[in-house]
Amino acid sequence: MKFEPDLFEIKNNILPAKGAILISEPFSRDLYFRRSVVLLIDHNKEGSMGFILNKRVNFSINEAVKDFPDFDAQFNLGGPVATDTIHFIHTLGDKIPGTFKITKNLFWGGDFETMKLLIKEKLVLPNQVRFFIGYSGWSENQLYEEIKNNSWLVANASTEFIMHKTSGLWKKAVQATQHKNWVNIPEDPNSN
Repeated sequence: MKFEPDLFEIKNNILPAKGAILISEPFSRDLYFRRSVVLLIDHNKEGSMGFILNKRVNFSINEAVKDFPDFDAQFNLGGPVATDTIHFIHTLGDKIPGTFKITKNLFWGGDFETMKLLIKEKLVLPNQVRFFIGYSGWSENQLYEEIKNNSWLVANASTEFIMHKTSGLWKKAVQATQHKNWVNIPEDPNSN
């Protein structure tokens, strides 16, 4: 493989914003964010909030929430903050009262009991909602500093991509960027 001096220097042409994704650089040592894709659900001058899209937990939403209807939805670690809370994103819009719009077709939260009822009545499909335990958060200017230090590549993503299964999501996100060569870098370069 030919050495590319700019391979690890991230040139972000997109600024962080609500609805954008953050793609971690390939050598991140952070256990939470190593090879992760994070959806920003809020970004303003006070800070940023998001959910890791590709870190599945080894239990289901049915096991985590008492009286939750049987439902085969994705359940991910949203991040290291408030891991005793459950959040969800969805494509249901106004069907769930109290939602916050992320993009034209993507929403965050809303009335959890309404979501449970719609699931119980089989009015929600598993590909229309994703659940998260905890979230990712950055204080004022923290995310900008991490971006400046080449920790994150900022990209746009479709609702379909965001709601996609977690398997292989980091590679798919990277392949859609100018840093597609990252997918050839082993997770642990010392094991080569």
